[in-house]
Amino acid sequence: MSEAVAFLTALAQALSALALYPTGHASRERAIDGAYQHLLDLLARDASPEFSFLEDEVVYGARPLRELRDWDWNKRLSDVGIQRLQFDATTTRPELEDFLDETMARLTLKAIDTAEARQMRPSGIRFGVLGIRGADELQTDEITTASLSYSLRDEAETIRWLHREVTEKNELPLVEAETVVRSLAVAMHGDEQMLMPLLKLRHYDEYTTTHSLNVSVLTMALAEWLGLGDRDVRAFGIAGLLHDLGKVRIPYEVLHKTGTFTDDDRRVMSRHPAEGANIIITSATDLDLAAVVAYEHHIMINGGGYPSYRFKRKTHRASRLVHVCDVYDALRSDRPYRDAWPPGKVLAYIEERSGHEFEGEAAHAFTRMMREWEPQVTEVEEDEPLPQS
Repeated sequence: MSEAVAFLTALAQALSALALYPTGHASRERAIDGAYQHLLDLLARDASPEFSFLEDEVVYGARPLRELRDWDWNKRLSDVGIQRLQFDATTTRPELEDFLDETMARLTLKAIDTAEARQMRPSGIRFGVLGIRGADELQTDEITTASLSYSLRDEAETIRWLHREVTEKNELPLVEAETVVRSLAVAMHGDEQMLMPLLKLRHYDEYTTTHSLNVSVLTMALAEWLGLGDRDVRAFGIAGLLHDLGKVRIPYEVLHKTGTFTDDDRRVMSRHPAEGANIIITSATDLDLAAVVAYEHHIMINGGGYPSYRFKRKTHRASRLVHVCDVYDALRSDRPYRDAWPPGKVLAYIEERSGHEFEGEAAHAFTRMMREWEPQVTEVEEDEPLPQS
């Protein structure tokens, strides 16, 4: 991690030198040499370092760099379309200098001849915007950049790893959960329109992973539809991502049973909301909302569902939103005991159950959102690049 911080610091110093000194100036050359040496130090530890610049946070691989939380260059790079930056072991000093020149052109709004840009395009450096990425989307009027393919593979792998960590170590990796949600939030916003990328279920035993990601995406979309601010949208997204975390404590034979549940099976399965809330609340003091949602996401507005309350009270707004999104994705997924429902049938079910199972505002907002944003909903495989907007 220290090599990553040192490299980005040197990169910023090199960009500052380019702004002050002309080509060939000794100070400019020393700054580029310094940045390249730090890059070599980083490549010695990580053959393919990757950085993401997300709003107020810099992420290295899947880990936020806390030391750079207030780094001024984060927003500057992001604002000019450099939101993801990747290097490989073949990166040369001339390639790094070309990248720095192009970055300065973006920062100073200086046009670069397209033919020149094509000639200087780095072979060992890839960069561009996060989200729905394609070569055409990464072009501005005069500046051409390298293309990046974006899928949900890393997010799915991270969630599977997170579940294993909880199972084996009884600890919830909070940073990784937050990073997945930030990555999903960025993937949902292309250059021209919003996208709701939903993972297709590959195997029945991967349902919890796929479902967790999909509920997070749907919950963030619904929170945004309702006009919530960015921080609340992400907080609701984390709650959606972790709502079924308690299922890691459910025996495999019950969780993946293909036949009809017995009364004992239902009793075991009904423990997962309380189990999830307990895991979250004992692992991360910053996730009180996610713990509440994990506990409440199966409680119906009419008091039905589980766990049951001794005294009836209103559930949290985030729980009501997650509940709708949870049911939608569950019914839209193939399960061992039934085929997936078509979208229209699921939305009709939600409307029919509004005021009974679902809170009215959440149900009506969700169905309106899904109908209006239908073109933005896309189902993808883990390794399948997200479509261009």
